Amino acid sequence: MSRPTARVLALLEILQGGGTHTAGDLSVRLGVDERTVRRYADHLLDLEIPIESVRGRYGGYRLAPGFRLPPLMLTDDEALAILLGLHTGRSAQAADSAAAKVRRVLPRGLGARLDALFETADLSAPGPAEATTLLRLATAARDRQPVLISYTSRDDRRSERTLHPYGIVAHHGRWYVTGADSASGEVRTFRLDRIAWVRPTTGTFEVPSDFDPTATVLTGLASAPWRHEVVFRVRGGTARLPRSVAAVAPPDADGWSTVRMRAERLDWLPPMLAGLGVPFVIEKPAELRTLTREWAEQIAAYAA
Repeated sequence: MSRPTARVLALLEILQGGGTHTAGDLSVRLGVDERTVRRYADHLLDLEIPIESVRGRYGGYRLAPGFRLPPLMLTDDEALAILLGLHTGRSAQAADSAAAKVRRVLPRGLGARLDALFETADLSAPGPAEATTLLRLATAARDRQPVLISYTSRDDRRSERTLHPYGIVAHHGRWYVTGADSASGEVRTFRLDRIAWVRPTTGTFEVPSDFDPTATVLTGLASAPWRHEVVFRVRGGTARLPRSVAAVAPPDADGWSTVRMRAERLDWLPPMLAGLGVPFVIEKPAELRTLTREWAEQIAAYAA
């Protein structure tokens, strides 16, 4: 590069790549001496580009977080939506690269809160969530800090309780937080869309070493009260059962496992049971046995 302006722009491009670069490294990459590098950095400062000078043995120059995408002015919800969308993208390599670029230019405070979310949450199936609630809970889970929440239960009863958030799980388009609950004295699971607000409180807590947030949430969902309680025994084939609604007991000596499920409707269960491809015995409700027989007769008639 022969023109100083081109070198100044090259310096900006290098710094936009993230990280702190020493004057010596920049002088080699730009083909100038270190004094000229400092002059180029001053030019960028004159243009109101936030160049930070880091002192010390490993110091150098870097761009202040939040500069690269200032026209976007991302809100918490927008930044969260972008990163979650990239996280579930089909091209993992491209998504990771794009997510890294977005994180690099976020303001420090928001970036730290999003990092807390990705460190503490199971994002296998993220859905929409109110960003402030989600990020506050994620930060509390990472920092082991109790929070006070306002929660509306399934029967529309509102309460305030102290929660030790052990972990956050996204499942079937909903977000859940699970942890020790002061109101019940037990480990409970709460839907984030029913939490009105979250406030940090004093103190710390420890998460049990063997605690699995995802397993806890799925087990809780499977045992939640619904219109129908379904119990059947199956010999093998349990891997195909929907874990969000099925609680499977370990098999007995003959290889039979007892399965308990919850359901608002029963009509989808006969084809699901047939699809297991293994023997099963329906214990309750009796209505499901009737539906299964009728379904089997209908299939047999179609096959004939």
